[in-house]
Amino acid sequence: MTREPPASDPGKDGQGALFNLVVLLGGGTFGVGLAVSGMAKPEVVLDFLQLDDLGLLFVMGGAAGVTMLVFAVATRYLGSAPLTGRRYTKRVKSMDRNVLVGGAIFGVGWGVSGICPGAAYASVGLGNWPILWAILGMFVGAYAQAYWRSRGSASASASD
Repeated sequence: MTREPPASDPGKDGQGALFNLVVLLGGGTFGVGLAVSGMAKPEVVLDFLQLDDLGLLFVMGGAAGVTMLVFAVATRYLGSAPLTGRRYTKRVKSMDRNVLVGGAIFGVGWGVSGICPGAAYASVGLGNWPILWAILGMFVGAYAQAYWRSRGSASASASD
């Protein structure tokens, strides 16, 4: 049985205490996995990007495999997400210019900083304080893109 939660039901739309606790535990599990696998260390990631150490390929492949298995089972046998009650749906996104441009920019940032966003947060937990500059840069970049996009939407609406 699937259902959409009402917007006024804070316990079912992902804002409840149980949801936040599970998200916190999931984030903690993610961080431990990144630290144990070495993905939270920029030097390991840079060795991977230079094709000197392909160990992270196995880490990412293993993680993707486990996630794919869990999602395949969950979406087949559960009608809705256990915590939110929302129905599982597929997100169909076409390949467009934004995907290509965003991927290229993400790749440049990944290569320059030597770390991807999730691993950056875990790296702070390992005491890598200089990575806070990269995290600040991610926020500034995301904010700048959102600001630029909203200005484009506003000017398109004004011209209609």
